Amino acid sequence: MLEQNKKLDIEEILNDLEHYAPKRRGWHWREDYNEKVGEFEYQEITKPLKKSQPLPAARSFNKIDPQPKPVITTEIASGRFEDDIRRMRMAAWHGADHIMVIRTAGQSHYDGLIEGTPEGVGGIAVTRKQVRATRKAIDLIEEEVGREINFHSYVSGIAGPDIAVMFAEEGVNGAHQDPQYNVLYRNINMVRSFVDAAVAKNIMAWADMLQIDGAHNANATAMKGYKVMPELMVQHAINSKFSEIVGMKKENIALSTVPPTSAPAPCMRIDLPYAVALREIFKGYRMRAQMNTKYIESCTREATVGHTLNLMISKLTSADIQSTITPDEGRNVPWHYNNMHAINTAKQALIGMDGLMDMIELKKEGYLPEKSRELKERAVLFLEEIIEHGGYFKAVNDGFFVDSGEYPERNGDGIARKIEGGIAADSVYEREEDYFAPVCAHFGYNNVPSKYENACDAIDGCTLCKHEKIKYIDELDENDNVYNRLESVKEDGTIVPEVEWKKDGYVSVTLFIPEGELVSEAAAIEIGKNMNLRDVEVIHKQVMQEAEGTLVEIKGRVNFAIDKATLKIPEPKHVMDDDTIREFIKNHPVKVVAATVGEDEHSVGLRETIDIKHGGIEKYGIECEYLGTSCPVEKLVDAAIETKAQVVLASTIITHNDIHIKNMKKLNDVCVEKGVRDKLILICGGTQVTNEIATANGMDAGFGRGSHGNHVATFIVEELKRREK
Repeated sequence: MLEQNKKLDIEEILNDLEHYAPKRRGWHWREDYNEKVGEFEYQEITKPLKKSQPLPAARSFNKIDPQPKPVITTEIASGRFEDDIRRMRMAAWHGADHIMVIRTAGQSHYDGLIEGTPEGVGGIAVTRKQVRATRKAIDLIEEEVGREINFHSYVSGIAGPDIAVMFAEEGVNGAHQDPQYNVLYRNINMVRSFVDAAVAKNIMAWADMLQIDGAHNANATAMKGYKVMPELMVQHAINSKFSEIVGMKKENIALSTVPPTSAPAPCMRIDLPYAVALREIFKGYRMRAQMNTKYIESCTREATVGHTLNLMISKLTSADIQSTITPDEGRNVPWHYNNMHAINTAKQALIGMDGLMDMIELKKEGYLPEKSRELKERAVLFLEEIIEHGGYFKAVNDGFFVDSGEYPERNGDGIARKIEGGIAADSVYEREEDYFAPVCAHFGYNNVPSKYENACDAIDGCTLCKHEKIKYIDELDENDNVYNRLESVKEDGTIVPEVEWKKDGYVSVTLFIPEGELVSEAAAIEIGKNMNLRDVEVIHKQVMQEAEGTLVEIKGRVNFAIDKATLKIPEPKHVMDDDTIREFIKNHPVKVVAATVGEDEHSVGLRETIDIKHGGIEKYGIECEYLGTSCPVEKLVDAAIETKAQVVLASTIITHNDIHIKNMKKLNDVCVEKGVRDKLILICGGTQVTNEIATANGMDAGFGRGSHGNHVATFIVEELKRREK
């Protein structure tokens, strides 16, 4: 069992890994939940987690963490499985239950099952050790958060059937599988690709795995993805029906749907009809909604807005699985906190739109249904042309797919593959009449002797039936392996920042430089070097105005480690229980004067601290005299004297030119001048205020972000008690 406040022990996961078997197989969908969460009723939520990390705003709602209906994906891609595992735990706490491990290279690059390789080749979980260690960790994380988690990777390429077997053996729950992906994007021979796919899909069906297709790749790589929507629908249709014929359950087949555009294109007008058309023509199949990575640049704000627009389409139509591509796609820096941000974007948007379709409906007449029907008609006509032309292989041979025109328009830029060409051409052979494979989950002709009830009875069970028969191979490289990597970053009492791998030392810095783009980029790198950062790179730049300046974000590695033993750890904020505070105030009446001082017009934070309706100090019986905003410091002190108050609460938020510090000093000085400093408790609060800053500038206490009325009331009571002694 994992302990909430203890780090995940990678070495323990690796221990005795050769004997570990997965605790379960098959895909898991979230379970409906019909009870209230906190004080709210929801229409479309699922069973809550046993342990989780709520959204930041949940602090205002008793830390509730309702879970939306779609399975939520996170795509993890550090390239080191031991670091991926740690990220998975974080992701699960934030609400992800579909963990995909992908990056750069895929299984489609390999001609056979890889065993004993170091690290993750390109970041994917491709070796048995990587897969088994990950599944073992996920089994533990499932128990910790109280929900099944789906582990996912790719089944493709020449090694597809081999990978499918290994995944089925090791408890992988879902995978991408689409022979068209191999043909169009890897130039694997189309006959071999479809034969391999039939074998792989059959094995996946045995293991009750969910299949996600690869049609979205055409959308993301086409010159004009918003023109090829009918072709995408045809690719979905071919793979989905092929999977059914092979033996997959319809409900275990998912379309990887990707909106074709992004703003500044009129994306809702283009993307929503396409989403509606897909769901109408592919009823009964699952929908996996994903962002279109083609349009992701290095701006995190832009990627998040695009993600949110895509989430609205999911809500207006449907999504069984909601993918969460992060801005890292545009930055090529797979940092774990961006995974969590993307998960939270999906959770926040979907929960925020809970019950939306009970209040609105999509139009049944006009542009939306007409455009959806047009897309479906074009798809059907395209499929009919493929049949008339001689079938899928002939259509690919002649470049029908992935061009820049809307069907039937063609511009001669389709991807063409030769029927007899490509990787592994002429490698498909008809089985002999006496062919016998003593394994279960076997596709195609298998001459099983009648004396055996199951094919694998001939060998007393195959590895799909008897996990202990699997030959486990550990890593073979003496230098580049997980044990050496763990040794190099073992716990030694120091703290080093990280964003991708343990102790990688990376930090990011945001700079505004009042120069043009090229000068600003060069200057930002030099600034990073002068900050003693190593390996400085620009990860984002955005011109604010050509003459006035450029926003630049850099990354670099720090050249130091912090000794944890030397840190001055602040004490957690002490809070007295409500009844004790009320009892003291009842016997020792307290009056407070409060205001936002200087030229500051902000009032929300102070009102929440004092008002009874916000759980402020008034609820304890403390009498508050509120003087409003932009209150001169002298006026605040005079009011305290006139009302015979014991406490002054000063709020200061606007902090340009250190105004908050100047106001605190002035408040103290005025009290000294008027001879009342020892009679008053001076408290200052604001987003830039800390207790250290406040006390250094004459205050008795300071309260910053995360402070509430109970913190302030506790300090008032304890300070009054101290002064009575």
